[in-house]
This record gives sequence, C-alpha cells and structure tokens, in this order.
Amino acid sequence: MKKLTMVLLLTGVAGFVQAADIAAGKAKAATCAGCHGADGIATNPQYPSLAGQNAPYLVQAMKAYKDGSRNHPVMKAMVSGLSDEDMENIAAYYESLKK
Repeated sequence: MKKLTMVLLLTGVAGFVQAADIAAGKAKAATCAGCHGADGIATNPQYPSLAGQNAPYLVQAMKAYKDGSRNHPVMKAMVSGLSDEDMENIAAYYESLKK
C-alpha cells in the first residue's frame, strides 16, 4: 500500500509540474526575488528560500495568503493580483530550482 501511495503522489507532483509553465513562473517570480533571493535562495534569514520547495505546498501557501487564512500583510499584497494559473507557474518555477 505504501508503494502505491508513493507512486500516486509522485505521479501527481510530476503532472503538476508538467502542466505549469515554468518560464511564465520565472517571469512572474521576478518581484519575489527582493525577499526570497535570486533563483529562490534568500540571503536574509528573515525570509525563506523557495528553491526546490514542493510546488503544491507553495500554491497552497500563496492561496492562503491571498484569502487571508494565512496572515501576512506583505505576502497578501504580493499575491493579491495573481491568478491560480500564475501561482501554479510560480510554484513550478521554484520547485524546478536546486536548493
């Protein structure tokens, strides 16, 4: 059962990344670099590095900032104009980077 679950999870994540547009995500993520660093590696320990982060987690986090269920005024402002597709593309871009 564990092997089946792992295969399903990996297949789902791979499908997620392939469906998203990494190049579009890179373009949209340009404003993120101020805090999260060039290529997703933050230079200030106050901000998390996003390189190599799990794309579905990043999408969930951005949606939570946008809807206010995760309270952070700066992040809410940063994601407020993003569509679901933008978030998926940004997340795929960061997931594609090496830590």
